[in-house]
Amino acid sequence: MNYDHALDMAIGKLHEEGRYRTFIDIERAQGAFPKAVWNKADGTKKDITVWCGNDYLGMGQNPVVLAAMHEALDATGAGSGGTRNISGTTAYHKRLEAELADLHGKEAALVFSSAYIANDATLSTLPKLFPGLIIYSDELNHASMIEGIRRNGGAKRVFRHNDVAHLRELLAADDPAAPKLIAFESVYSMDGDFGPITEICDLAKEFNALTYLDEVHAVGMYGPRGAGIAEKLGEMDRIDIFNGTLGKAFGVFGGYIAASARMVDAVRSYAPGFIFTTSLPPVVAAGAAASIAFLKTAEGQKLRDAQQLHAKVLKMRLKALGMPIIDHGSHIVPVVIGDPVHTKALSDMLLEEFGVYVQPINFPTVPRGTERLRFTPSPVHDLGQVDHLVRAMDSLWSRCALNRAEASA
Repeated sequence: MNYDHALDMAIGKLHEEGRYRTFIDIERAQGAFPKAVWNKADGTKKDITVWCGNDYLGMGQNPVVLAAMHEALDATGAGSGGTRNISGTTAYHKRLEAELADLHGKEAALVFSSAYIANDATLSTLPKLFPGLIIYSDELNHASMIEGIRRNGGAKRVFRHNDVAHLRELLAADDPAAPKLIAFESVYSMDGDFGPITEICDLAKEFNALTYLDEVHAVGMYGPRGAGIAEKLGEMDRIDIFNGTLGKAFGVFGGYIAASARMVDAVRSYAPGFIFTTSLPPVVAAGAAASIAFLKTAEGQKLRDAQQLHAKVLKMRLKALGMPIIDHGSHIVPVVIGDPVHTKALSDMLLEEFGVYVQPINFPTVPRGTERLRFTPSPVHDLGQVDHLVRAMDSLWSRCALNRAEASA
């Protein structure tokens, strides 16, 4: 076999379909975000505004977070030194897990190197703990959840997205005595829609199933202390296992689960993705703990309120121009283009001509024909930047002769 030819064919296919992904060299400046500098391939630089970041609240530059990280760096150095079982557990890790457990109202939490690994490791381990476990998974669950469920070797059922009636049919068709777990998300990041948490919890109680809720795009963003949608709805005590990230609204890095002490202890003891992975550096754990503690306060609520306001303003203005946005009331603002080539071209023109950075979202992240630009307004975007973005979108939409819905008043 000609291995180089096979690689060229695989990459070439992505180019032909218009969905080859490129990295943009961005230089963030502490205190200036969402402004950044684009280091172009020709060696020149251009000032840009980042509109697609997941640092939803700007906590990556919050002075409280940076101070905690500086203190930990000066006290402990750079790395953790090993896995949690060998030499990688510190006071910073214990404090972080205590903050997370308190955030979600659980007895314990367990920190992983990413939310992807937390999902994969936990969901692939649960059938070892509950022999015969059947996992019921929303069809639009994140790739990390799908991979963990696929690898665990147990039974799985996939229910139509947010279709509680279909989930009920699947639950009712299985052995009542079999252990069961329902895995779903609170905010689905590509459309910005919400999972029916209360209704799923009702079904879980009726069929004696565990609940596994991915709150990755909701932690820090919703609820009076930033615990997510379950907190906002008053349903935290009905969720058995929470999954979350430290790398989006909390602005740092890493992932976690929060659950009962017994559940966390079992996952900690059996999951290879935890056992054999070097722990987070103490400096990262310190910053994440400080961010969580800050977002539990009234100051954190001010950031959440400002973010929601900016998201509403952006949606309102784009709708007024007839842009085909998806609006489920969350903080995410997707504008559907429907073609990978056009989506990439629009992204490139926004960056080159207007200094607006938003990456195209193509298959397999979203279904073919729903390619989009996904905007994530934050408290650190100001209304002048919103206005610049809207005017840029209006100009390019007209130039490219893209369809508009009937403009609202």
